[in-house]
Amino acid sequence: MPVARALVRTALAGLEHPADSDTAELLTAELVANAVEHTVDAGPIELVVELLPGGCQVEVHDPDPAPPGALTRPGLTAPDPWQEHGRGLLLIRALSSSCGHRPTGSGKAVWFRLSALPPRLSPA
Repeated sequence: MPVARALVRTALAGLEHPADSDTAELLTAELVANAVEHTVDAGPIELVVELLPGGCQVEVHDPDPAPPGALTRPGLTAPDPWQEHGRGLLLIRALSSSCGHRPTGSGKAVWFRLSALPPRLSPA
């Protein structure tokens, strides 16, 4: 996950009004961790960072066509406080401006979008 976080950080660094890099890194790490943990086949996982005029979109492609758990289902279910897992999709839904998944020719892509941070005001 450190490589994925570093790639997102680097991609957002050059923008005038980037999305929140810390949030983008956290959510990217969650998507990559889910892809690694839940991919049935040990095929490649691809990270795609798209810089948009109003923020960014991050996608993680994996070879498993099964949709991710509760990413787009209505209602948020609180995770079991005694379990180490189960918070990733909740974080993605709560912190992104939008998220989802789509089939690809070789599996699926799971994505989230973050809006750009508003420009900082300079003191007068």
